[in-house]
Amino acid sequence: MLSDIEIAQATTPEHISEIAASAGVSEKYLECYGNYKAKVDYNLLREEDHKPGKLILVTAINPTAAGEGKTTTTVGLGDALSRLGNNAVIALREPSLGPVFGIKGGAAGGGYAQVIPMEDINLHFTGDFHAIGAANNLLAALLDAHIHNGNELGIDVRRITWKRVVDMNDRQLRNIVCGLGGKAHGVPREDGFDITVASEVMAIFCLATSITDLKERLGRIVVGYTRDDKPVTAHDLHAEGAMAALLKDALKPNLVQTLEGTPAFVHGGPFANIAHGCNSIMATRMALALGDYCVTEAGFGADLGAEKFLDIKCRLSGLEPDAVVVVATVRALKNHGGVAKADLNEENLEALEKGLPNLLQHVENITKVYNLPCVVAINEFPTDTQAELDLVRAKCEELGVNVALSQVWAKGGEGGEELAKEVVRLCEQPSKLTFAYDDDLSLSEKIEAIATRIYRADGVDFTPSARKEIAQLESLGFADMPVCMAKTQYSFSDDGAKLGAPRNFRITVREVKVSAGAGFVVALTGNVMTMPGLGKSPAAFRIDVDETGKISGLF
Repeated sequence: MLSDIEIAQATTPEHISEIAASAGVSEKYLECYGNYKAKVDYNLLREEDHKPGKLILVTAINPTAAGEGKTTTTVGLGDALSRLGNNAVIALREPSLGPVFGIKGGAAGGGYAQVIPMEDINLHFTGDFHAIGAANNLLAALLDAHIHNGNELGIDVRRITWKRVVDMNDRQLRNIVCGLGGKAHGVPREDGFDITVASEVMAIFCLATSITDLKERLGRIVVGYTRDDKPVTAHDLHAEGAMAALLKDALKPNLVQTLEGTPAFVHGGPFANIAHGCNSIMATRMALALGDYCVTEAGFGADLGAEKFLDIKCRLSGLEPDAVVVVATVRALKNHGGVAKADLNEENLEALEKGLPNLLQHVENITKVYNLPCVVAINEFPTDTQAELDLVRAKCEELGVNVALSQVWAKGGEGGEELAKEVVRLCEQPSKLTFAYDDDLSLSEKIEAIATRIYRADGVDFTPSARKEIAQLESLGFADMPVCMAKTQYSFSDDGAKLGAPRNFRITVREVKVSAGAGFVVALTGNVMTMPGLGKSPAAFRIDVDETGKISGLF
């Protein structure tokens, strides 16, 4: 059996100019990065009129070690729609180097449902994340330079909230002391690094609708507070112009292709556990403008990625999905039902029934909280039995939701035709998105609404410091913002060990901070980290390159 990277390397892709032409992108908007990837100038959206297509959101159950295949399903669904004669364009998130070299691997799909060139996409790609990191760290450098050179703004060095970033899992950098070495080398203070994708610059990059909007959002970033509790912004440090200059090319969506030649925009936005986890508004709108169907994804389970896609991205952009796909596997559901990874190949209807509430809660959230049409895609494994598949189908149909068997990993677009036909049907159904909470609620009420309506928690416990932070943010005028929950991806709760659909639990919010440029408030729950670490046997151990430059080990 060929590995993902071997399948990708065995494919002869079309020149990216051919893919662009098939999508209706004229040459004047195309900036090629070699033969197989390109950026598309965002002026296309401003200068040309397009009737937007249908928007399809792909999300999933809470992830497990058994795997779900959300990106694979997204890619395969796009190919299936194309096979059925539809004009489909895919919009995906870019992979972060942290997971690529860590535990998760890449994010280009898998099997015969991939976007290519997968090596480039999973590594440096077109340099977007490097640009985001540079812009973030420029702001950090300007902040410390201001303090070193007299601190005219009166910044309290104990209340600096802006961190430096690096696109790598590096726990050693979570907490550091910087500015040591004497007067010439800065002002000593405690500091720390986040992973690049957790940076507010990443969120701004994904939510910006133009260069002007990008620059205005960057200027609103709060980097810390003065000695008399006034927020200090990037604008106060005269930073936004230079930051925008670093990001001007990165803001242009990246165009690549699937193994079957379907156009795909891959741009921004991973990590829905600690960020909002959606690809850029610019890329989504470009895919909608060029295709009759845009297939996009949101990160991790629907309690994180889909919730943020709907409550943040759609709220701020006016986008609205016409259909939602919830991806699950029988193996993962059995894992949620208490079966160890080593035993998942055996039929176990009892465990499957115990794990099914995880899927059903996600489905109910989509159909009853957000009021959107939904289909469940079962990403098929050879070990799935008919009895297991029938059980999943029966339980979903009790909720009025159909199940489609997805075989895209093994068969590409051909294996997604059943799913594609159901999605096309759903896109014709009338629907009207409703949010999980209203804008006029307080920040604590918004957090309570997400916890009780989406997670099914009994309530929320705020630490004393979190309550103080909420009060301060509301006094500064940030109460009308949506909330971005930072939470473990493995559970509806804030405890990653509570699988399935837990009940009788509460969510603990330990910290609340504002991302004023992005336009949301971040609530950190449980022990979630904004800088991951590498495990004992990271994916990096298996990645290599030979004498010819051919890469192996990526997945």
